Amino acid sequence: MDLNLNRADYLQVGVTSQKTMKLLPASRHRATQKVVIGDHDGVVMCFGMKKGEAVAVFKTLPGQKIARLELGGVLNTPQEKIFIAAGSEIRGFTKRGKQFLSFETNLTESIKAMHISGSDLFLSASYIYNHYCDCKDQHYYLSGDKINDVICLPVERLPRITPVLACQDRVLRVLQGSDVMYETEVPGPPTVLALHNGNGGDSGEDLLFGTSDGKLGLIQITTSKPVHKWEIRNEKKRGGILCVDSFDIVGDGVKDLLIGRDDGMVEVYSFDNANEPVLRFDQMLSESVTSIQGGCIGKDGYDEIVVSTYSGWVTGLTTEPIHKESGPGEELKINQEMQNKISSLRSELEHLQYKVLQEREKYQQSSQSSTAKSAVPSFSVNDKFTLNKDDASYSLILEVQTAIDNVLIQSDVPIDLLDVDKNSAVVSFSSCDSESNDNFLLATYRCQANTTRLELKIRSIEGQYGTLQAYVTPRIQPKTCQVRQYLIKPLSLHQRTHFIDHDRPMNTLTLTGQFSFAEVHSWVVFCVPEVPEKPPAGECVTFYFQNTFLDTQLESTYRKGEGIFKSDNISTISILKDVLSKEATKRKINLNISYEINEVSV
Repeated sequence: MDLNLNRADYLQVGVTSQKTMKLLPASRHRATQKVVIGDHDGVVMCFGMKKGEAVAVFKTLPGQKIARLELGGVLNTPQEKIFIAAGSEIRGFTKRGKQFLSFETNLTESIKAMHISGSDLFLSASYIYNHYCDCKDQHYYLSGDKINDVICLPVERLPRITPVLACQDRVLRVLQGSDVMYETEVPGPPTVLALHNGNGGDSGEDLLFGTSDGKLGLIQITTSKPVHKWEIRNEKKRGGILCVDSFDIVGDGVKDLLIGRDDGMVEVYSFDNANEPVLRFDQMLSESVTSIQGGCIGKDGYDEIVVSTYSGWVTGLTTEPIHKESGPGEELKINQEMQNKISSLRSELEHLQYKVLQEREKYQQSSQSSTAKSAVPSFSVNDKFTLNKDDASYSLILEVQTAIDNVLIQSDVPIDLLDVDKNSAVVSFSSCDSESNDNFLLATYRCQANTTRLELKIRSIEGQYGTLQAYVTPRIQPKTCQVRQYLIKPLSLHQRTHFIDHDRPMNTLTLTGQFSFAEVHSWVVFCVPEVPEKPPAGECVTFYFQNTFLDTQLESTYRKGEGIFKSDNISTISILKDVLSKEATKRKINLNISYEINEVSV
């Protein structure tokens, strides 16, 4: 790993979403580029670096939270028009900051993902995909599960428009018009899509995907079927992938892969002679990396990787050396530069400290006056609660825009807290009285000074279901706290899968009764994780699950008035019978329950 990059923090904006920072194209080869970034305050900011200082080119007024930022323009010309998605609206700005487009899509859900290619606009909200051309509606698709990202193969290189959706149920859906041409499975829930080399690779059909459990792969999307090229399993148990870019940072004439993960890891992969990716560089940042770009920011001629983090920091990892080789005359000049920088930083720090004192006094006075109003400071929490297949445990990740003071974990079901290597917080347990007030766990994590991200590992017991609550208190005055709730389902250790082994001996549970398709679907959602909340299209549906702890399987098929559940694990059937009959009784629905037990399965 012979790549040396030095870190430089440029500036901080508000909290950022995934894929909201881009570099505008350079005017000439290896000249410095401008950075454009959008945040949760709705502000779009464009800045460049001059003599080590960030200088704003333009900054818009606050508005709705910005979910995505993309660059566009006429095909085969520099892509320097800036497009943002906020709420259900798309806005366009020139590189000077003049707004030239405001397009209200009238979607019922907020836009989550966007891709722009010439005059084509591809959007997805949670379940809805839309394709517009010159702001006119062209195609529409309703997905069976949440859409995390959308992309289109390069239309300038291929004779067709081929949009691809990354869906939460571990599937990439390849569309033609408003219909699915085919689906291809990936090894985890895909969170991000990118064109290989930025243009689809040699064929124009090569697509990179990253998953929420940290896997990375390359698929060729041909007209008839997908071709899996390579895949990187997440051997080192690093975070989920949030952003991908292609840029030649190594300087060997071949574009490298830049990866940003939600645990703060930045990675560079270059390609060997067999076109297989090899890790060349990695560096840990303290918070999740929401966007990553390769380019030149700080100084002409020095390439760098620019990242934006969850709390809004724009940071560069640059090839510019910290210690320059120089003669004695140069050294004096450098020392003088450093002295000037240090003194300007000192004065800035003093000014900030004075401002904080002033504001604190002002707050004290206003809080003690007769017309005092109490204000609760708002802060955003980024959380993720996912089941890990490898060790059948749940990982709960909490990330806050400011330092965390403490996190209190409370659960009304018996669960175990497992050790996490990355976790430096001090944990203390309180004794619980589970008989009288349904408390099975009370634990407090006290965090060290600058912790903004906390990772916990939890193991649940199947059959015991309820709620896990996290009370997050950051280090801000006045003290304030946010509560997040996570459901622990009856079959909490089951995970969606696409295939099961039909040759295993199976036990069958059959339900019949006067219930609708939506009702039986809501019961399955209540019992098993990873089932979409919306009932799927059609009259009948089948889902397959695998138990991550015991490797047993479950097949559930249901329609209006009938549900059939098959599993090689008799405990799974028993839990389903108990929970489903309880749910039906709540709704005063009369169920006929029958089961066939296969002796061999025991």
